[in-house]
Amino acid sequence: MKTVKLNNGIEMPQMGYGVYQVSPYECERCVSDALQVGYRMIDTAQAYHNEKGVGNAIKKSGIARQEIFLVSKIWISNYGYEKAKVSIDESLHKLQTDYLDLMLLHQPFCDRYGAYRALEEAYKAGKLRAIGVSNFYPDHFIDLASNMEIVPAVNQVETHVFDQQTEPQRIMEEFGTHIMSWAPLAEGRNGFFTNSLLSQIGAKYGKTVAQVALRWLIQRGVIIIPKSTHIERMQQNFDIFDFQLSPEDMASIATLDAGKSLFFDHHEAETTRMFMGWR
Repeated sequence: MKTVKLNNGIEMPQMGYGVYQVSPYECERCVSDALQVGYRMIDTAQAYHNEKGVGNAIKKSGIARQEIFLVSKIWISNYGYEKAKVSIDESLHKLQTDYLDLMLLHQPFCDRYGAYRALEEAYKAGKLRAIGVSNFYPDHFIDLASNMEIVPAVNQVETHVFDQQTEPQRIMEEFGTHIMSWAPLAEGRNGFFTNSLLSQIGAKYGKTVAQVALRWLIQRGVIIIPKSTHIERMQQNFDIFDFQLSPEDMASIATLDAGKSLFFDHHEAETTRMFMGWR
């Protein structure tokens, strides 16, 4: 598996399996299937309510813990220094591990600075091998990265062919922070799976639309966590390391960028109100 080196020297798989919207009931089976396919990075979160299923699957897999890169995220209801400290230990307990390879702040709302200090403390204590953020747009990201002791190793943001995050990625790289994509397949929105350009490019390589889009992200240096509950799709998503898109194809796909979210804008008032209702 191809890896990227984080800003503290730790190697992280560039491709993993995400369990967003995987039900607690299905999660153990899905993670077990993903590990069987060959995924060695699993991305979960407190807000997904399936950390226990992830932990069960890893424990039963027979794979050594150090061979799996485990990621979780603190939800905004657990922000603030003291609450975040407690929630880190709760996540460790649910995931049945002594440490996480990466833990992120899930959203840029509420007391993110207190929560990030808790991440820094857990990192220094060896509970977390790396720390970072998620959904931090350039203004929020620059502010936090410039004022905290430990610069985020990763910023996980919506990134796909229709919202390519080119300028935010450049800004992250100024700080030595890696961009990580959620919704790398755009959750099928905007006619993703029938997109004519991606289909034409895929035909040249004998690959699917999804494989082309994932390979495009990989070649941009983006960390990806495609999700499927079907092992056949997991295998297809994983099968993207035996071809390389040409510079011309990379440039063609870049023209698909609409420069805006397919889900919600973290700067809009209604988005903030929505998250305040989820505290």
